[in-house]
Formats: sequence, structure tokens, C-alpha cells
Amino acid sequence: MFQGSIVALVTPMKADGAIDWAAFDRLLDFHLTEGTDGLVIAGTTGESAVLTLEESIALVARAREKSAGRIPVIAGSGSNCTRRTIELSQASQDAGADALLVVTPYYNKPTQQGMYLHFTSVADAVSIPVVLYNVPSRTAVDLLPETVVRLAAHPRIAAIKEATGIVSRAREILAGARAGFVVLSGDDPTVVDLIEAGAGGVISVTGNVVPRALHELCALALAGRFEQARELDARLRNLHKSMFLESNPIPVKWSLARLGLIGDALRLPLTQLAPAYHEPLQQALREAGVSLPDAGSSV
Repeated sequence: MFQGSIVALVTPMKADGAIDWAAFDRLLDFHLTEGTDGLVIAGTTGESAVLTLEESIALVARAREKSAGRIPVIAGSGSNCTRRTIELSQASQDAGADALLVVTPYYNKPTQQGMYLHFTSVADAVSIPVVLYNVPSRTAVDLLPETVVRLAAHPRIAAIKEATGIVSRAREILAGARAGFVVLSGDDPTVVDLIEAGAGGVISVTGNVVPRALHELCALALAGRFEQARELDARLRNLHKSMFLESNPIPVKWSLARLGLIGDALRLPLTQLAPAYHEPLQQALREAGVSLPDAGSSV
């Protein structure tokens, strides 16, 4: 389940802030056609922070229905409250999620023991696999490798999305964790290096826009064809970087709007991509092989 290019899907919205269900269906069809190996629904890139519990569950249920078991559906169900995380995790499981992506509790800044107990409590409360999510740049807390190794002993804690981009951490986790525990890159620019270190793939932002390329890159790397994987990755290098010209998912939503797959609406406090970044992002898309109209054209 946790292998290859798993895309952290955006949540398309209308100008009034409502979820755009027709666009969501288009995105699901796009990824099913283009070879994406799995989808994260209602994660950070899906603007989980501004979704209601009911919206998150509806998105998971729709993705499950549409995918019909063809690819795994992983629900973003983390928060900085253990009770709320358990509630959303159980509801996501009931909605048909194949697994859960649970971020480290942000803002509270818990200790390593607090995070160990948080994740253990969540895993004890569900019957599907749990993927830990460590992204210190967003949460102001770092789930250390030794804590990950402790958590990996839990039979339902199956993987970690490690978004630090530090390859040595993947090696340390894999060296200490139980057999079968999976490390997934949460950092598109270092996915080939992490797979070479033993990771199973990536949970990707870039894959929203170029899903076929990310699928092929991961397949090459997992097959040990690292030279070819790096040649492909070189064409995506600027796009990886450009996905963070402003806070994620601002650039990726603008890019998907340019492709005509969604509108470019976001919920406050996120805002539209600044005009100064339109041309640099369009150039990065072209370098990655994406054919787009001029930035000034309507979508």
C-alpha cells in the first residue's frame, strides 16, 4: 500500500469557498488515468486546517467510491488534539479510508513521550494502518528517529512520512524499526535519495501536476535504476522548488487551474498566488514538460 508516488491531493473549491465536487471527480479521474499509486485526501495540501470534520469525511467517502479499490485512499486525520484526532480517524475509517496519515501535534509542542502516547492512542482506537507524519517546518515539533522506532513496534503503525529531507534519518529509522515498516519521503526534491536509502516512495505535492512523471520516477528508483530516475528528476527540479514559492497549496492550486482541472480558489487565510510568481511557476511547469497557455489567459 505504501509504495511509489502517493499524491497529497488538493481540495478544489468554488469562489464562495464551497467544495467543488465536479472538479474533485476530475482530479480523481486524472490520477487514476495517470498512474498515481495512492492518494492522500484532506491532508495539508488538501487544506485540512480549514475543512470541517464533515467535509473531510465526505471527501474520503467520495474518493473511496470513485477509486473503487483501484488505488489506496489515505485520509489525513491528524490534529493537535488527541481526542479530536481519534474522532476524525475513526470517522475516516468508517468512510472507507484504507489508512490514516496523522501529523505530529502542532502548536502544543509536546514532548517525545507526549507524541509517543498521542500516536499510540490513535493507533489503539482504529483497525487500519497509521502513517506518522513528521514535518517540523510546519508544526514546530520534531518526531525524532528513536521515537519513530518505538512507535514502529505498534502493529498498526505502518509507516512514516518524513518531510525533513534528511536522508540519514531514513536510514536510522529503517535500521531500528521492525521489519516491514515503511519510510516515505515527504520532500519531493530528495525522493530519489530516500528511495536509494530504503524508502518506499513519496507523498508528493508535485505529483498533483505531473502524476505520470512522479509515478515513473518512483518506479525507476524502486527498480534500482537510479541514473535514469535522476535524469527524470532533473527535469522536475525547478517544479519541486516552485511548488513552495508561496505556502502550499497556493502554487499547486494555481498550476492545476492553469491545466483547467480546477478553479484556483482557496479558503482564508490562504490567498491567491501573487502575480510576481506567475511567470516563474509557468516556466517551471514548462521545464517539467507541462504545456500551458500564457499566464494572462483565462482558465
